[in-house]
Amino acid sequence: MNEKSLMLGDTGEQVKILQEKLKILGFYPAMITGSFGEATEQGVIAFQRANQFDATGVVDEETWNALLFMTEPPYATISLNPTLQLGSVGTSVEELQKKLKALLYYQGPITSVFDLETENAVKRFQYLNDLTTTGIVNSTTWNVLNRLYGNILDCAKETEDENSSVTYQVQSGDTLYSIARKYDTTVDAIKTLNNLTSNNLSIGQILRIPTSSVEENFITYQVQSGDTLYNIARKYDTTVDAIKTLNGLTSNILRIGQILRIPTSNVEENVITYQVQSGDTLYSIARKYDTTVDAIKSLNELTNNTLMIGQILRIPTSSVEENFITYQVQSGDTLYNIARKYDTTVDAIKTLNGLTSNILMIGQILRIPVS
Repeated sequence: MNEKSLMLGDTGEQVKILQEKLKILGFYPAMITGSFGEATEQGVIAFQRANQFDATGVVDEETWNALLFMTEPPYATISLNPTLQLGSVGTSVEELQKKLKALLYYQGPITSVFDLETENAVKRFQYLNDLTTTGIVNSTTWNVLNRLYGNILDCAKETEDENSSVTYQVQSGDTLYSIARKYDTTVDAIKTLNNLTSNNLSIGQILRIPTSSVEENFITYQVQSGDTLYNIARKYDTTVDAIKTLNGLTSNILRIGQILRIPTSNVEENVITYQVQSGDTLYSIARKYDTTVDAIKSLNELTNNTLMIGQILRIPTSSVEENFITYQVQSGDTLYNIARKYDTTVDAIKTLNGLTSNILMIGQILRIPVS
C-alpha cells in the first residue's frame, strides 16, 4: 500500500484504513467513515504523543510506518491460497468457509460461493485478529486463518494430560527465551510441546507452555476500545507495573483484542466474565444474568449497544445466582471431558453458554453448571 500524508479534511479509502488502525490501537473510538475529521485528528495526535512523535495531527511517513508496524504482524510463511472476494467461487471458497465455520466466525452453509454472509464472516475475522477489515482474503488473512485453524486441529489430536500446560498468546517483543523465563521452563521444552523447528514467533501465535511450575494466580482479560493499563489496573485493584511484569510488557501501548494476564490476588468478587455469542444483545445478556443493560455498559465502559462475537464482557453478579463457575478452555479440552471433570453434561454446558456445536477455542470462557 502506498501511503500518502493525510490531514484534516482528507477523505477516501486511505482515511478508512487510518481510522481502522487507530481504532485497533485504542486511539479512535468513533465510526469508520473515511472522512478525516476532528475525531480522527485527535486520535492521530494522541498516537503521536504516545510514541513521542511530533504531535502535528498530520499522518506523515513516520506515523504511517509506526501504525503499520503495530497493526500488521509479519507472518513468515507465504500463502499458496488464492486471493478471494465477493463473487469468488470454487474449492478455495469451500475451504475458507469450512475454516471460518470451525473458528465460529461463519454460521452459514458450505456453498463454495463467496456471498455476503461469507464476506461479513471474513470482516469479523479480520477485525478481531487486528487485520485490515477489507472483506478480501489476501495472503496475510490466509496465513492467520490457517495458523488458527491449525491450532484447532492440534487440539483435536492432543492426548496429553489437560493439566500439563497452559496457553499463551505471543505479544510484540516476545521471544522463546523471555517466555521460558516468565514461566520457569526452557526454550527446548516449549519448542518440543509446540512442534517448533525454529525460534521464530509471530504476534498473536498461540503457544502451549509446560505448567509444572506455573502458579495460576491470574485471570485473562481482553483489551477493549479505550482501555489503558491505568484504568485496567484500577478496575482490578492492582498496579500498572504488576500487569506489565506479568505480561512482559515494555511499554504502555495496548491493542484492542490483546489478551492480558491480570494478577488475581485482589480481583473483585462481584463480577464474572462472559464471552459474547452469536445472536447475543446487551438486553438478552442482562436478562440472563438478572441485571440491567446500563449496569453492563457502565462496568465495561461501553458507549453504545454494539457487541462483537467473541467480545469479553464483565457482568455484575450481585443479583446472579451462583449456580455456575467460569472456566477457560485449555489445549486438548473437549465438552465431554470438561463435563466429566465438573460432574455435569455436555448438553447442560451448551445450553448455559448458548453453544450450537461442540467446537471449542483455546482461551474461550465457558460457564459450567455446579450443583
